Amino acid sequence: MKKILGLVFLMLLLVSLTSITSSKLQNNYSLEGTWELINRYNYDESGVSDTLFNVNGYRQIKIYSKGKVMWTRYSPDDPAEWFGFGSYQNTENELEERLEYGSAEMMKIQDTVQVFKFELILDKDNYSQITLDDEGNRTFSENYRRID
Repeated sequence: MKKILGLVFLMLLLVSLTSITSSKLQNNYSLEGTWELINRYNYDESGVSDTLFNVNGYRQIKIYSKGKVMWTRYSPDDPAEWFGFGSYQNTENELEERLEYGSAEMMKIQDTVQVFKFELILDKDNYSQITLDDEGNRTFSENYRRID
């Protein structure tokens, strides 16, 4: 009888811990979806030093789905095409994108950088991908809002 009560108690404990863990996991937000660039920040040693807003019809969209990422940029002031496709993975605080192919301009960049790593700040409807220098200092960010 003591063994049965012990097993029942152990099962109740495991179920309780599982439900607590599951509720914590459900609070994490996902990059899955479509995002539009709303602005960019430049950083210096004291924080955000400049905010760059989209002007003259500039648009940049990113789509994350099932481990893949696609992005495109339109700027009436830049005749070059900009787009890219690849894979991504993220943790709570980091985003990594691996470019597989892209526009001619993007492929020039890929010759020097194939894996793009960012600090990630993510909530339900917004995210920022922040570029860090070799010492881990913030230098630049792209800030997005969810559009789907």
